Amino acid sequence: MEVRVVSTPSAGADNEPVHCYVAIELSKSSWIVGFQTPLTNKTSQYQVKACDANALLELIERIRTRVARELRRPIEVMSCYEAGYDGFWLHRVLKAHGIHNHVLDPASLQVNRRARRAKTDRIDADRMVRALIRYLRGEPEACSVVRVPSVEQEDAKRLHRERRRLIAERVQHVNRIKGLCATQGIYHYAPLRKDRLARLDDLRTGDGRALPTRLKAEIARELKRLEVLLEMIATVETERDVILTSAASTHLNAGKIKMLAKLKAIGPEFATTLVGEVFYREFANRRKLGSYVGLGSSPFCSGPVDRDQGISKAGNPTARSMMIELAWTWLRYQPGSALSIWFRERVGNLKGRPRRIAIVAMARKLLVALWRYLQTGLVPTGALLKA
Repeated sequence: MEVRVVSTPSAGADNEPVHCYVAIELSKSSWIVGFQTPLTNKTSQYQVKACDANALLELIERIRTRVARELRRPIEVMSCYEAGYDGFWLHRVLKAHGIHNHVLDPASLQVNRRARRAKTDRIDADRMVRALIRYLRGEPEACSVVRVPSVEQEDAKRLHRERRRLIAERVQHVNRIKGLCATQGIYHYAPLRKDRLARLDDLRTGDGRALPTRLKAEIARELKRLEVLLEMIATVETERDVILTSAASTHLNAGKIKMLAKLKAIGPEFATTLVGEVFYREFANRRKLGSYVGLGSSPFCSGPVDRDQGISKAGNPTARSMMIELAWTWLRYQPGSALSIWFRERVGNLKGRPRRIAIVAMARKLLVALWRYLQTGLVPTGALLKA
């Protein structure tokens, strides 16, 4: 049984602040708040109403006042909660009231690896408190702390993320319409054509009949939903293109987006997505950049076994898929660049899996090259700029 000794404050350290640790387990119904203070070696837990930041602040202030009265020392509150559904608004509230808050990556918290383990909000709150204490004592492996974006940085991501969701919805509606037509032996109908409504009246089933009444009405309603989506996509893309065409754009990352779009093979969507997901933030080195996108290596070396498991896939999935797509586009529009030559020399005429593995390696190299280009202005070797 682990026993934590409660330290007694010395007379010579009266002005040094005492730390109180707070972990907040968030949910839609209620919040479980765990406290670790110098007054006890146990985690005290309280419950407040969900989304009631004022009640949470009052609880923290009440505990802080009680500890300060007992110890007669200044109190510094260190809090944490897991990143997830609630976003970062609570972090900003706590920070505005002088509380040092940390947003933790849930996947980084260590848990018991038994096949069946107990899991409750109270257990999670206690685990977060202990992970926070270890992290603040200088143990980086205790947990990973999320870098919280500013309100402006968070808002700058809305444009390309909304377009991505709208495109996914468009694919769903198109597939639904084509599936309904296929049940009647119709395979040539294109829902994205401008004359889609007019052509609906001329459709004939595989056995020469007109479309059944209710089926035709359902397809017509799907087409109306599709038209609304197409209008929304056009609006979002117009707003995105203004960032590149307008000299007075107010977008937070307009400079980097315009700079990236100067390279051949990189259009407005590549530029806004990569800047909004990756290049808006600072990276200490290329390893951290590759790790953030999930393109870092995952070695497995234990005893006689020594192999590589491929990329980690632990980073930003949107940026990772975009970089692999950009790598294929780069081969087509930048054939004379050093990266394209490197790819052809190693792959040659091979098809299938070796080619797919090599394109991932090229995507990581291209990511680093674009990062250096935005940081220093150094154009990737052999790359061409747009006229």
